[in-house]
Amino acid sequence: MTEHSESRIVPYTADLMFAVVADVERYPEFLPWVVALRIKSRSKEGAREILMAEMAVGYRALRERYTSRVVLDPGARTIDVVAVEGPFHRLENHWRFTPEESGTRTDFRVVFEFSNRLLQAAAGQAFEKVLLKMSDAFEGRAARLSGSKS
Repeated sequence: MTEHSESRIVPYTADLMFAVVADVERYPEFLPWVVALRIKSRSKEGAREILMAEMAVGYRALRERYTSRVVLDPGARTIDVVAVEGPFHRLENHWRFTPEESGTRTDFRVVFEFSNRLLQAAAGQAFEKVLLKMSDAFEGRAARLSGSKS
């Protein structure tokens, strides 16, 4: 199993950062390796929105598709994702956006394990590089939406 946590202070509002990460349908436009995404269903639980999202990711000849349950809580500024179908034995990620004086503290945690050990070994080698590119992509998207040059 591979696990990673990170916390960044970014110069954007917590609401903007939540909106960028919550806008899963736009991921193919700016997230590396996300080649397609479709929302299979939407529902509400109070103020929270629950999505079932099917994502296709690819890198070189490797292509995988999986479905996740995404819980968006705008009031708490949290996003929780759990894979429910696909190549993962386990995949969870959790986002928290906390307003700070200089912007927003973005806390991110991911845990994943592929069902296929060979795939897990290959993914583990590229894991840090992928996470850095993804974090930068979310921050870059926030910069473009805010009109900032950061």
